[in-house]
Amino acid sequence: MSSGFKSRHGGGVIAQFEAAEVSILRSLVTQVLGLVAPGETGDDPLERALGIGSAQQPTDPVLARLFPSAYADETEAGEFRRYTEATLRDGKRADAQTMLDTAHPGRTELTAEQAQAWLRSLNDVRLALGTRLEVTEEVHEEIATMSEDDPRYPAFVTYDWLTYLQDTLVRALW
Repeated sequence: MSSGFKSRHGGGVIAQFEAAEVSILRSLVTQVLGLVAPGETGDDPLERALGIGSAQQPTDPVLARLFPSAYADETEAGEFRRYTEATLRDGKRADAQTMLDTAHPGRTELTAEQAQAWLRSLNDVRLALGTRLEVTEEVHEEIATMSEDDPRYPAFVTYDWLTYLQDTLVRALW
């Protein structure tokens, strides 16, 4: 099992991953990549060209978590969303692609910039999985008391592993 991320002399970070771990990471990142595909744009050709999207808050709880409202007022939140969500989606896709391009079994070396992309992408994967699992602050206690026969157990353990990876990456970059 991966021992997490460590600082690399000269900058960046390193980690050691088993093939199965890379497979899990790639699968989860690919799923998030599908979720953050370009959003809906209006019928106006100029709006489409400028990437101006829908003002509607996503109904999918995962997308609502990945793209939260910036304002309590629905009108302001909708206008902000129209002009920013396309760029946010582009950034999330770029980060996910960086992770897909650099996740390899064995020694994985990342530049500081790639590590930042990994950090953002790991966060997105954790948010998506945590939302689907309805994770609460008591997640560690829940895992500790959960039977390994529980069909949710693998997903909760995966969430915990992602938390560990994110934590070691933050510490390695700090």
